Amino acid sequence: MVMPLWDDNPFSFPRFPFVTWGLVIANVTVFVVQVAMPAGAQSALNSLALTPSALSSGVATADGVSPYVTLVTYMFLHANFLHLFGNMIFLAIFGDDVEEAMGPYRFLLFYFVSGIVAGLAFVASVPQATTPLVGASGAIAGVLAAYLMFRPCQKVAVFLPWFILWLFVRPVVKIDAVWVLGFWILTQLWAISVQSQDGVAYMAHVGGLLAGAVLFPLLRYRTVRLFECVRADQTPAAPGQNG
Repeated sequence: MVMPLWDDNPFSFPRFPFVTWGLVIANVTVFVVQVAMPAGAQSALNSLALTPSALSSGVATADGVSPYVTLVTYMFLHANFLHLFGNMIFLAIFGDDVEEAMGPYRFLLFYFVSGIVAGLAFVASVPQATTPLVGASGAIAGVLAAYLMFRPCQKVAVFLPWFILWLFVRPVVKIDAVWVLGFWILTQLWAISVQSQDGVAYMAHVGGLLAGAVLFPLLRYRTVRLFECVRADQTPAAPGQNG
């Protein structure tokens, strides 16, 4: 497994990506509130998680929260710090590019619709399950699909696991986004194929990926080209040259 650290962003942002960072701040704030609450209050907050059986039956939670509302609220809850940290790293690195490609308001719509579709995909896979779904990874999967369609050749700095460091001079290397995100997508499909029981909602990730792949071409600015590879070191060949 690899951990992305940053990407070589080709944009000189005309405006700050406030939606991306607003979502990061919102998720972190909710997690801090979760941790700071006493046990009883935490239980009440957990009623905002998405429970498949509740949504399938249309029954409100014990605290009276509509199961349809939890299709949005579940995205802001996280199981632990590592769960939050991993999601926010991906959102911070890849979200700003996607926001720039479609504008802040359409990006916010894109994010929530991707998360809702991810939640529905999870519910459809286990409609009678009573285990709640929490986390922003479904919505972020939509962001990853959009980034992959937008900047597949963009260099992404990644931290490599200790057990393969001996293959490289340094633990941080730069790899094309298509390999970083493609590897992540393949791990999701592999986990589904082997019916992994590690507690990760892989079907939510797949639902978010599909939603992102459909929505990004529709919501992007018309001037944004799909699958455009931008390299800082590329220079056009002079007339008459073969290359």
